[in-house]
Amino acid sequence: MRPTGTIRPVTIPTYDEYVACLSRVTAHVDPTVATRDSQAVQAAAASLERLPTVDRAMIAAWIENYPDAVPVLGLVVGLSQEKLKNALRQHLGTSSWTRAARVDPLGIAEMLDAEFGLVASLEAQRGRTYTFGDLLVARAGTRVYATSAGTAGRLVEDRIEQIAIDLGLTYATRSRFEGRSGRTAPCDLAVPDAGGAASIVVAAKAFDSTGSKLTDAVREVEEMAAVRKPTQFVMAVIDGIGWLSRANDLRRIHALWAAGEIDGMYTLATLDDFRADLEHAARLRGQLTGH
Repeated sequence: MRPTGTIRPVTIPTYDEYVACLSRVTAHVDPTVATRDSQAVQAAAASLERLPTVDRAMIAAWIENYPDAVPVLGLVVGLSQEKLKNALRQHLGTSSWTRAARVDPLGIAEMLDAEFGLVASLEAQRGRTYTFGDLLVARAGTRVYATSAGTAGRLVEDRIEQIAIDLGLTYATRSRFEGRSGRTAPCDLAVPDAGGAASIVVAAKAFDSTGSKLTDAVREVEEMAAVRKPTQFVMAVIDGIGWLSRANDLRRIHALWAAGEIDGMYTLATLDDFRADLEHAARLRGQLTGH
């Protein structure tokens, strides 16, 4: 489904050549250096250690005073923020711990204790002396010092958005576009034509870690390619060393490019090519007339 008026001619690199351009998209962060998040956790932990007693009522009072620190109670029983949200949604009808803290702080305390043994766990852990090995085990599972996959994705989204701004394009971010037969697909950046319909759509998928989110990203790009109209350009900026562990997923996107199902596939190292292709496509669709 190559669009009418194709992007400038380019020799598509092999899969191995593309992989060679992948880079780390998140900076390494020294876990021994304090961050705002780590300081907040430490402050919450210190306040929990100062509680005169540990029971549901006392924890509920603590939640009232520190509603933003509810995730620290999740950490006490080994819950990630995502798992905490799921538990809150299941038992209290909301995934927002700040909302639940305002409405029903005792409900949070009772749920975390009944389901995960919060009172006993907190009593056993606070004031305990931990070894270096304990620290490394905790660090292996914590996200306090880690840069999230979402942050990596936003870095790439910000870069392609800045290019759209530099070119003077009208655009929308994190939206859905309409393709053939009224079908829609997600995109991270869309450039509309004069009538407001998307004529150029871009996916930005960068991951330094691995997991099912990479397969989800591939599915989104495939969906974009499947619904595109002949007049629409589809591009994808794919980077991050997480893809090295999901070679089959990355190959699926590269295969779309090689088959002409999408019009370009780029990394941060080849954003100059992305800029040139975006500008060329925009000129073909009349967005840069006289620019």
